[in-house]
Order: sequence, then structure tokens, then C-alpha cells
Amino acid sequence: MDFILERQAQMICLEGRVYHPAELPQLQSELEQQLATVEPKSAASEQLRFKLELTAFLRDWFAESPTLEVKTSGSTGVPKRMQVSKERMMHSAQLTLEFLHLQRGDSALLCMPLEYIAGKMVVVRALVGGLDLYPVAPCGQPLAPVQGQKHAKLPQPLKFAAMIPLQVYNSLQDERQRQALREIEQLIIGGGAIDESLEQELSSFPHYVWSTYGMTETLSHIALRRVNGPEASEYYQPFAHVHLELSADDTLVIDAPLVAEERFVTNDIVVFNDNGQFRIKGRKDNVINSGGVKLQIEELEAKIKALQPKWDFQISSQPHPKFGQIVVLLVTRASLHSDSAEGELAADQLDAVRAIIKDALHSLPRYEQPKRFLLVEALPRTGTNKPDRAQAKLLAAQATAEL
Repeated sequence: MDFILERQAQMICLEGRVYHPAELPQLQSELEQQLATVEPKSAASEQLRFKLELTAFLRDWFAESPTLEVKTSGSTGVPKRMQVSKERMMHSAQLTLEFLHLQRGDSALLCMPLEYIAGKMVVVRALVGGLDLYPVAPCGQPLAPVQGQKHAKLPQPLKFAAMIPLQVYNSLQDERQRQALREIEQLIIGGGAIDESLEQELSSFPHYVWSTYGMTETLSHIALRRVNGPEASEYYQPFAHVHLELSADDTLVIDAPLVAEERFVTNDIVVFNDNGQFRIKGRKDNVINSGGVKLQIEELEAKIKALQPKWDFQISSQPHPKFGQIVVLLVTRASLHSDSAEGELAADQLDAVRAIIKDALHSLPRYEQPKRFLLVEALPRTGTNKPDRAQAKLLAAQATAEL
């Protein structure tokens, strides 16, 4: 496949129509005129606003500046803004296009926010690979049937789509959307972990389903893991030209000169297999050292999820004078079916909730069992719907109910 790595030579294909950069001001004007004729809070207005965001991004892309501003998700701290190289973004797009064998004219769904790297990179892949881009305003159900002209009718089947786990989960709940999801030829899922139950539902899909590994600093993903079919694996396959190694702390070190200026030491604790592929155990900053036992938050959450799949919860920690740190369970009231008021539990209600949790988790080793819990209305999430670990730790500090 021939890739277009010169921005001056690129054009964007939107819903079957090709636009030259010089036509973008006219497209923006047409969209603004359409927006003025629809209900302000309607689905049609959301769609038009998203197309205007896309047009603004494209105009920024074709501007002389060699860099773009992107915002990190803030999953472990405060979100930050950073400048990234357009040239390296194109190299990142090329790596994905080559890995997935996407061809010029293939249809691609854009349903990710454009303020983050994931959404921007879907557009850049379309520019570099000549894909036919179908924008759908970011929502929980991007494959929903056309209603009120929310978006142009999507091609069936789509060749390529990038979604977050929540969008995939929601699409599976409706038979029509589920079928459309099954027909996508290359589906990549990023922005958060795919839990075991969701992965099981996807395991029988007939085409390619991938979990992505990457971050803003690597300009989206640098490795993919097959989720379905006989090639399904818990190990990620790095792209060509990406070199990986372990730090002294067993965290992943990424050397990807095409997409990152410097070697990047991550906080992800990984193990390699003999083929150079890696499996993620969790994040270094998500380790709880309780009485000398190191517990990986992600692994403990997976164990609890297997025991209680209906719970909506997160694991965090709290300082403790004896153990150093203790495990704290944050769980939503609704998922425990408790009607008591947060922070105002009567003694008998507190005992009832404690009994529910202790009984549900009694099979865990004692050192993995939470020592305290806190009922919350909703779990802290970032703008990209990842667990907000920093905010969770602030909430965990309030937990006083012992288990």
C-alpha cells in the first residue's frame, strides 16, 4: 500500500466525498449554516458540531506548524497538554495501517473525542492511508440505527473502527448494533482494560478484534493483542520498529524512534514471552504494599470481578500504621442494592453491608481481602472513561468502615 506521508499531498475522504485542504473553509461554512437550522440540543446538532470539530482539526493539521497540541487522559494524575510532532503522528498511522492491512478506500469509523490522541490518530490514519472516514459524534452507542439523521448511514460492513470498551459493551446489548459490531473487519479497542466477561463475548467474533497498548506519549498504540479466534492471546505484539525491554523495576521501556523522540520508561509492569511479546500485570503506581506483600490493583480487581461480576467497584489503598498500606474497596451503593445514605449508615445497616462484602470475598486470601470499604454514588473516571486512580485514593482516605 502506498502511504501519503507528505501533508501537502493529503486529502480527506468523508462519507465517500474527497475534500482538498483548500475546500475545508467552505465545508466549515456549510456545516455552520446547517447547524443554524436544527434544534440546538438535538442529535443532529451534536453530529454537526462534531463535524465542525473535525474540520477545525483538519485545518490545524494542514497549517504550517509541525506540531499539534493533545491532552493526556489523566488516569493517574492531573491531565496535561503536550505538543506532538505531525510527522511522528503520520509514522504511527503507517504502523497501524500496515499491521492491519488496511487499504485505500476502506471505510473507517471515527467515534472518539478529538481532544485526545486516540481520536486524532483515527483521522491521521485516514489521511495517510486514504481511508473513507465516517464521523459519528462520540457517544455510548456509535452503531445505533440512524434516528433523526443523527449521522450518515454507516457502510455495512465497516472495514475499521476504534472504540473504547464501554462503547463495545453498549453495542453488544442491542441485537442490531451487535450484528453491526460483529461485521467490522478490523476492530481495535483501547482507552481501558477489556474485562474478562467482555472478552469472552468477543471471543467468537468472525473478524479481527484487537486490544491496543499505548499512550499519548507514544502517539496512540505501539502494540496490539488479538482478543478473538484461535490467535487470541494475553500477550501484546509490538509493531515493527518498536524495541522493548524491562527496567530494573520490571516496567516496560519503549524505544520507538518513529513515534517518540526519546526512550520512554512506562509505569506498566510486564512480563515477556520467548517471542518478544508482553503481558501487562498492572501499573507500578498501582501496587499496594500491605505488610510486606505487594498487591497489584488490576490483578486484585480482576479476581473480585470474577467473584462478583455485578459489582461496580474500584480498589485503592490507605496508609496504615501497622501494615504500611491497606486495601480499600470503593463500591457503588446501587450495585450492592443498599438504600442507606452515604456516610450516614446506621449501625445495623453498616453491619449488613459489611456482611455482604465479607461473605462475597471470603474466598480471597486474607492478605488480598479489603480491610475497609466506602460506598459511593459513582466511581471516579477520567475524561476518557478510565479509572481515575488519583481521585480514588482521595476517596479511599475517607473510608472508615472496617471489614
